[in-house]
Amino acid sequence: MSYLDELFSVAGKTALITGAATGIGRMAATALVQAGASVMIASRKGEDCIRVAGELNDFAASGRAEGFAGDVSSEAGIAALVAEVRARTDRLHILVNNAGVSWGAPLEDFPYHAWAKVFGVNVTAVFHLTRELLPLLDAAASDADPARVINLGSVMGTQPLADDAYSYTASKAAVHHLTRTLAIEFATRRITVNAFAPGPFQSRMTAFATATEEQAKHVGGHVPLRRIGTPDDIAGATIYLCSRAGSYVTGAILPIDGGQSVQHGLTLFKE
Repeated sequence: MSYLDELFSVAGKTALITGAATGIGRMAATALVQAGASVMIASRKGEDCIRVAGELNDFAASGRAEGFAGDVSSEAGIAALVAEVRARTDRLHILVNNAGVSWGAPLEDFPYHAWAKVFGVNVTAVFHLTRELLPLLDAAASDADPARVINLGSVMGTQPLADDAYSYTASKAAVHHLTRTLAIEFATRRITVNAFAPGPFQSRMTAFATATEEQAKHVGGHVPLRRIGTPDDIAGATIYLCSRAGSYVTGAILPIDGGQSVQHGLTLFKE
């Protein structure tokens, strides 16, 4: 094995990715399977997870995937998911808290219950599922190779931008802060905690704006690098943070947004 292959290896690691039947979760799962990891894919739609796992296994890659139902929207659902994971492994090297929901409505009509629903999945579940899986993460962790937690934030949690998704943008800012909080608390346990802060990617959540190539090109025109994200952008970040290359990184909010996190319309002296 070459130096680079060893540095970025995740071969033999076991991972759980929530909400991985579509979008960014599926992109991360694909990367880990292709790189030799065993990946559990869980979401509310278990049949979709089983299908996606089969598609990933058809790649004949060195890793493998297994799909099953897992609902993180309630305490009972999280307990059931933890039981499913425990039935399959006694150690967890990688946890990707990717499951998320959004809600869009004008300010005047934004419903009260949209806050509890969005925060329940996007924030509460991240904390509760991670805590419940700590024994498995502890079992996989070592000084040389910490266990890894990756939370899904968003550029909308970095920039003061709502686009009618008030509870979503606030929830992603909370994910970023929770990530930093858990990073310092888990450091002595040899568990790193980082977050992705993606910009626009094609996913079920963004299908209303990115489903067609024409739409994707239009949205990409608002990004400094003039495109939306691709699966390789998620794959590279995932492999980096989950391999030895990223073992000294914790508490980071990694922007994968083509420059949107530093985008602004300000100018001081130039016309």
